[in-house]
Amino acid sequence: MISIKVPPLGESIVEATVARWLKKDGDSVAAGETLVELETDKITVEVPAPKSGVLARRQAKEGDVVKVDQALAEIDETASGAKVAASAAAPAPKASAQQPSAQQSPAQQQPSAQKGSAPGAPAPKVSNAPQATGAGVSHGISAPPAAPKAGASAEVGTVRSSPAAQRMAAESSVDLAGVQGTGRGGIVSKPDVVEHVARGGSAPPAAPSAPAAPKEPAAQPAPPRPAPSNDVRETREKMTTRRKRIAENLLLAKQATALLTTFNEIDMSAVMKLRDRFKEKTEKQYGVKLTFMPFFVKAACIALKEIPVLNAQVDGDSIIYKHYVNMGIAVASDAGLVVPNIRDADTKGVLEISRDLTDVAKRARDGKLTMDDLTGGTFTITNGGVFGSLLSTPIVNYPQVGILGLHKIQERPVAIDGKVEIRSMMYVALSYDHRIVDGQHSVLFLVRVKELMEDPAGMLIE
Repeated sequence: MISIKVPPLGESIVEATVARWLKKDGDSVAAGETLVELETDKITVEVPAPKSGVLARRQAKEGDVVKVDQALAEIDETASGAKVAASAAAPAPKASAQQPSAQQSPAQQQPSAQKGSAPGAPAPKVSNAPQATGAGVSHGISAPPAAPKAGASAEVGTVRSSPAAQRMAAESSVDLAGVQGTGRGGIVSKPDVVEHVARGGSAPPAAPSAPAAPKEPAAQPAPPRPAPSNDVRETREKMTTRRKRIAENLLLAKQATALLTTFNEIDMSAVMKLRDRFKEKTEKQYGVKLTFMPFFVKAACIALKEIPVLNAQVDGDSIIYKHYVNMGIAVASDAGLVVPNIRDADTKGVLEISRDLTDVAKRARDGKLTMDDLTGGTFTITNGGVFGSLLSTPIVNYPQVGILGLHKIQERPVAIDGKVEIRSMMYVALSYDHRIVDGQHSVLFLVRVKELMEDPAGMLIE
């Protein structure tokens, strides 16, 4: 028996919730095939089968909270279905002009030697899940590919893919045969399908092959949640693991820190002119869309060097000062709010920060963030202005001690040299842990950010 355990989930993550089992007791599994999906507060983890065999016993139910290294299931690699599953994962044998021998099993006796026959005919199913043949979507154990007739230039087999990739492919009408798999053993994962769709659905070049057998209809996506009828006044929905962890972390931040917020406002006119001046050039020359966020990241990094206590962390009765800045950027994704980090942001210029921001934002939307992206942050910036927020009091991303909140840019009348002028103004807020950050530190930090944003040439000198 092979014991399937909860894999390491990343820094500071010790437990997860069993979100969905993809196999039932008694089902045959192939090496590398996803058995179960675990959901953490940051990412969803797919647990694959290390070897082919039969799922003998599941030791955790959907909805159970499991800890790292806890047993999830057992696989019997000696069971009768193991050989069939192993043959599904193995590459097809090379073509031969000889007829199949009498000792071959019915699954191996494919009519590949007959002229005009289509390779890739389905073998007997070895699981309860429906399958598709040829280049279609595979929902269960992949059928072992038949040997092509002599002289064929390429071997034809089914596509090995994760269930999440299959659902995404069905929803997007994508043929998995044209998706390049980057998972273990070449398995197509959900991020591979997302990237394939983002590229316009173009298939990678492949060698010519014999025509495949007719495809079965692709699996249909799950029906949408029915809208409540007029007579339903309330509905109850269980929190996801991610939402529960977010709630716990926010509550911990309120309970474990002495939160306080200070405000200031910034005249964005100068940085807007600078951005408009270089926006087209940077996009054409470097392929980067220049936004205001890289300027705020650079300004915050400079201010953090001058006010290092805001880039620190409380550890018992000690203060740990960080001599680097891993800038966390709050990003709204379909899976909820995530805070990926720009590593060593204090060593980078505005253009490089802009490139990194574009990269992490795209990977956040595509679900490709890694645990390294989501851990190790020292300070955070959140921008509610993109949603229209005019003013807010953000909560620190514990155990950090400071977070800078940006808001909507709005034209307002302001007094300039004794005259009233209309300027593009933004309110900024700094929430901080008053246990180690004094009011003076917070005010000086915001004033420094204000000075740099209103005179961005100072960032170039820095």
